[in-house]
Amino acid sequence: MSALSGGRACSAPSGRRRGAARLTALTLATGALAAGAIATAGPAAADEAPQNRGGAVATLGGLQTYGQAVIRDNGTSQQVPAGLFEMSVDGGGTLQTYCIDILNPTQKDAKYQETAWSGTSLNGNKNAGRISWILQHSYPQVNDLAALARKAGARTLTEQSAAAGTQVAIWRYSDGAEVDAVDPQAEKLADYLYKSARGAAEPKASLTLDPPAVSGRQGERLGPVTVRTDADAVSVIPPADSVASGVKIVGKDGKPVTAAANGSQLFFDVPKDTPDGSAALSVQASTTVPVGRAFTSESRSQTQILAGSSESTVSATASASWAEKGAIPTLSAEKNCARNGVDITAGNKGDEPFSFRLMGLKHTIAAGTSRTVTIPLQEDQPYDFTINGPNGFEKRFKGVLDCKTEGSTIGSKTEPVADPSPASAGGTGTGGGDLAETGGSSATPMIAGIAVLMVVLGAAAMFFLRKKEDPAGADTSGEE
Repeated sequence: MSALSGGRACSAPSGRRRGAARLTALTLATGALAAGAIATAGPAAADEAPQNRGGAVATLGGLQTYGQAVIRDNGTSQQVPAGLFEMSVDGGGTLQTYCIDILNPTQKDAKYQETAWSGTSLNGNKNAGRISWILQHSYPQVNDLAALARKAGARTLTEQSAAAGTQVAIWRYSDGAEVDAVDPQAEKLADYLYKSARGAAEPKASLTLDPPAVSGRQGERLGPVTVRTDADAVSVIPPADSVASGVKIVGKDGKPVTAAANGSQLFFDVPKDTPDGSAALSVQASTTVPVGRAFTSESRSQTQILAGSSESTVSATASASWAEKGAIPTLSAEKNCARNGVDITAGNKGDEPFSFRLMGLKHTIAAGTSRTVTIPLQEDQPYDFTINGPNGFEKRFKGVLDCKTEGSTIGSKTEPVADPSPASAGGTGTGGGDLAETGGSSATPMIAGIAVLMVVLGAAAMFFLRKKEDPAGADTSGEE
């Protein structure tokens, strides 16, 4: 078996799931159609805002140190590779991770972002802290394998068996899976870690800016934006057009800053005669990312959890908008797995209300207030929507809601599929007044129609599949 098992390490596709693959193909096709419609509906120049508050961004390489494990489910079994993945950090650095979604496939070269537990399947998992404990007390954080073997009651441990045993213990808590290591020594380690694990706190992000968006009037200092990090020093990168616009990044004392630390407060100093507009600042640091941080991908590649980090580049961005009069909006977004959706936080520092439409509903933010709106989504649902505001203000939010492990479907009537597909489309938003009054996208009815069509097609596909299956759940389609 190859390291990635055909690109699906930790995934367990089988003959019983061939019928489900038909549904996957059908919903992928309709999902792609809907996503294309949404992308067309949004403004081409929208400022894209990913749903992460900063940290490390990395590319998945593949399994590097691993053994084998066996998943058991209702009398059947499937062997899968189990161990440490390696990721390359944008800007420099290497991460080692375990996966926390045993039946979900990995996508080689997928881009990952450091993410809070609240935006992953760890949200609401009462054993998430035990996973963090396991990471702190096993390989590679504990590299004295002889001492680790003695604690586990194992005869000996290699790097491969230590990685496999650690991954198996994590899966038992992350997915509730019935899974065992093939190597007896790795299995002893898995049992020891599983039984010994205690609750531990979620580690803090390597680098964030809070809040990620501010607004106000020209002639003011907009902020503060507070730096949160475990790095010793942080570089502050001013807006790209700061020389031409005159916008500066300053500290509490009003003096320009080029460096910051944990707790530093940053402000956008906007000259009084600056035209209405917006700008962004970035911060960057070099640090080791805290063990236990989660990493998610918009490509629907399985969620990872950090086991080890070299000195790595981390970054975060915050934006500011300003105007002389009228509404002055701020927008940010964050996945909220507790409410199965995406939280859009909208603020308005202006003197007029700021209104926008999203998923067919109008939302109005009164002058001088802020509000968080939760956009409900289905599990595995991709979304891509743009919110417009006055003075050319645009924010685009895109991603995939991935809040549950595929293992949560084990034993249910719905089989986990090898490649989870999009369920339906997100919406577009427009700023100010009613949609018809502000030149809003005429694609909204089409998007709604596509969503309905997808539900109908999905239901038809499920009916077709069930008719093809015998009462025991075997695939009788005759496909190879």
